[in-house]
Amino acid sequence: MTAPAPIGAGRRFGWLLLVGGLLGLAASAVLTVDKIRLLADPDYRPGCNLNPIISCGSIMRTEQAEAFGFPNSLIGLAAFGALSAVGAGLLAGAAHRRWFWLGLQAGTLFGLGFVVWLIDQALYEIGALCPYCMVVWAVALPLFWYTTLHNMRTGVLPAPRWWGAVARRHWIVPAVWYLGIALLVLNRFWYYWSTLL
Repeated sequence: MTAPAPIGAGRRFGWLLLVGGLLGLAASAVLTVDKIRLLADPDYRPGCNLNPIISCGSIMRTEQAEAFGFPNSLIGLAAFGALSAVGAGLLAGAAHRRWFWLGLQAGTLFGLGFVVWLIDQALYEIGALCPYCMVVWAVALPLFWYTTLHNMRTGVLPAPRWWGAVARRHWIVPAVWYLGIALLVLNRFWYYWSTLL
């Protein structure tokens, strides 16, 4: 009995992983550098401290910024670096076994879940926004969503009958994600935004 053939991916998905990974990697790198500077000098003010709401420094000083006992940005460096490498590999023609795709699915699902928790904490516990964190918010859902689409299209994950209709309108889920985040931010900080009008 022969092992199943490795599964490749289309160029669009490869580009998504590469570009999304690089955006997340860049945001994580800036946050890591700022965190190191903040640890070295408690009076350091990150460049993204723009006003009472958009304030990276406020977030970096919280427990939520070190959810696992070390800066969250270190997770981003590893995870987004890996996603960038996977995207580059796919663009070069790489193909992987089913276990690899299942691992990528699990990783992007964990990332999305972690980001949803971080969004909740930023909006309703900390009460501040970090532009670099918001870049991570922006890429987390598309990375998970299109990994799921890829895995269902290739049979890595079982696809229900109604899945075809969802896949044809694949752009709706990311659009709802972005609109939802924008509305949550607008609603949560309306008291501040209204003073700027």
